[in-house]
Formats: sequence, C-alpha cells, structure tokens
Amino acid sequence: MKKFINRQAKRRYHILAKLEAGIALSGAETKSVKTRGIQLQEAMVQIRDGEAFLVNAVIAPYPYARNEGYDPRRPRKLLLKKSQLAWLISKRKEKLTIVPLSCYTNQRGWIKVEIALAKAKKKVDRRREIKEREIKREIKKWG
Repeated sequence: MKKFINRQAKRRYHILAKLEAGIALSGAETKSVKTRGIQLQEAMVQIRDGEAFLVNAVIAPYPYARNEGYDPRRPRKLLLKKSQLAWLISKRKEKLTIVPLSCYTNQRGWIKVEIALAKAKKKVDRRREIKEREIKREIKKWG
C-alpha cells in the first residue's frame, strides 16, 4: 500500500480535523496513481456548487494509455457523504482551509485522499517551530 504525502501541509497549516474521501478518476489515471503516484504539494480542495474538488494535484499521464488532450492538473471530484460535505461547507465559512494530506490505496484497492480542515500558520509560528526543532537537535546531540 503506497502512500503519497503532502509534506508542506503540516509545515504551513495547523491541522484541526481530518476526513477520508474517495476520488473520481478515469481508468488510466487510476493506473497512473497506483504505479507512479500523485503530487499533492500545491493541491487544495475547493467547494463549487455543493461539491468538493481536488485542484492542482498532478497525476502524470499513464504511458500505456491514449493521452491526447490529457490535463494532469484537471480538477477531480472528491466523493464525500452529504453530511461530511455540509460540515465542510459550514467550517469553510469560518475562514478555514481544506488541504489534502495524503493519497493512498485502502485494503480494497480503492484510492482515497485524506483531507484536513486547517488554519494557516503565521510566519512567527513557523519560525518558532524551526527554533524548537533546532534546540531539540542540539540537546539530543550533546547529551
């Protein structure tokens, strides 16, 4: 079970809550995700017309499929329950961001995306984390 992680998300955001969502893909995209992976670094979740979409996630074209007119950054629909979507929409009004944390295949072979409700970190918070991390390294190094 491969897991593709968005490492920038935990550096840029305070994670408040997590959800698991399915993702609507074409057959070639599914094979591409399972073999080559997906890039989530610049990806985000947008809610349009009462539906959630994964935007800016890059899925490389599958080499053994027809790729005419294929857009690797096209928006992909996330499959959520109505209650989960309503909850996300209500939290979105509180100026919170929805970011993808990871993409993986579950035991049944279905591709899932772990999304999180997050609040952006300020520059001061990021600097403080870096400073604390460096202090811990020094303590570990010297004893």
